Amino acid sequence: MRSQPQASAPEAAVHPTAVIDHPVSLGRGTKIWHFCHICAGATIGDDCAIGQNGYVAGSVIVGNRCRIQNNVSLYDGVILDQDVFVGPSAVFTNVTNPRAAIDRRSEFRQTRVECGATIGANATIVAGVTLGQYCFIGAGAVVVDNVAAHALVVGVPAVPIGWMSRAGHRLVFEQHSEIGACPLTGEHYRLFNGAVQLLSAV
Repeated sequence: MRSQPQASAPEAAVHPTAVIDHPVSLGRGTKIWHFCHICAGATIGDDCAIGQNGYVAGSVIVGNRCRIQNNVSLYDGVILDQDVFVGPSAVFTNVTNPRAAIDRRSEFRQTRVECGATIGANATIVAGVTLGQYCFIGAGAVVVDNVAAHALVVGVPAVPIGWMSRAGHRLVFEQHSEIGACPLTGEHYRLFNGAVQLLSAV
């Protein structure tokens, strides 16, 4: 049965082909595109976009200003903080060892994507990990472990190869220096004990 968003979010835009189960919470300015299915209980913040053929399960929480591209399913246990980008056909799992003949709905694990993170097209995020703020998951990567804030990870399984700024550019570190800069904004970051910390904001 097709329906429109509940009256508490009249400013949300829902394509006529989308299915919205009640009750859901859709934020102001959010857009739900062709053939999406938003399950009852889902919470989607302000100014989000759910691309064509998207699916959002009932326990999912999506923060403000998230961009979820085409053919992405957010299953129970997934939490996106604000300003998260999920590329087309990225995959989230919710159990680590699924079997068709065994009901493991009681074993769903939480997967959290922190503020500002980017997930590339066709990446797979295995259940139970946390993706740190402003991290960058390369296209096609398979993430099986937690990802540090600002880390750039690629490959199968995903491994870190660098660090990213808040603006989504690879940080440039001078030789033998722990201080790196964003080539776009000029913001400076410090690398210390395997973690990156913002030193100056522009």
